[in-house]
Amino acid sequence: MQSLASLLDQLPWNIVIIACLTLGLAPFVPEPHIWEKLKMLASGTLVKPIDIFDFLMHAAPFVLAALKLAVPILAAK
Repeated sequence: MQSLASLLDQLPWNIVIIACLTLGLAPFVPEPHIWEKLKMLASGTLVKPIDIFDFLMHAAPFVLAALKLAVPILAAK
């Protein structure tokens, strides 16, 4: 079984960036969906299961990008 670092290393950055810009931010009008869900999280109104799922779905590309960035930095220490 491959390690997380190995799997993240195999994933090209251009795919991660495209995922962040499309799935992460869509729909774009009137505001990015992830921004709306983050505001709901901050105000405490992110309580419905569908909203939580939607937040996780739109946040996943950004979490993936953060992991892809953090793993090599932490491995170098």
